[in-house]
Amino acid sequence: MIYTPKIFVTVDIVLIRKNQNIIETLLIQRLNDPFKDFWALPGGFVDENEELETAAKRELFEETDLNIYQVKQIKTYGNPKRDPRSHTISVAFFGEIDSLAEAKAKDDAKNVKWFPINELPVLAFDHAEIIRDAIEKYIQKPTY
Repeated sequence: MIYTPKIFVTVDIVLIRKNQNIIETLLIQRLNDPFKDFWALPGGFVDENEELETAAKRELFEETDLNIYQVKQIKTYGNPKRDPRSHTISVAFFGEIDSLAEAKAKDDAKNVKWFPINELPVLAFDHAEIIRDAIEKYIQKPTY
């Protein structure tokens, strides 16, 4: 018997901007289940033969109409229960964009909105953890 794994790879992106000295992150309101109407990070499934960074940038564009040229990997998230549909492993990325960039909801995003990082709504999946890790790694620089 040949074993075929049923684990899927996804990407999520924490996109931030500085707006009048307030750091904000872009969230999408989900159009579909699971977590329909909840706020979430832009992201989705990696296509076959697609590089992870390319997938993150593609998903960001498909859901928000924003292009970003540079992203940094935050971490990989693999809790088997993180997505109720199936076992997914997500590689999360961090990016920054100019405060004048305008996002608009596309694809499976019902709405998009910038939230101050200290005033986030209840989030889908494990996205609160991903945002905390991004803040710790890329925004709150360690002091020595």
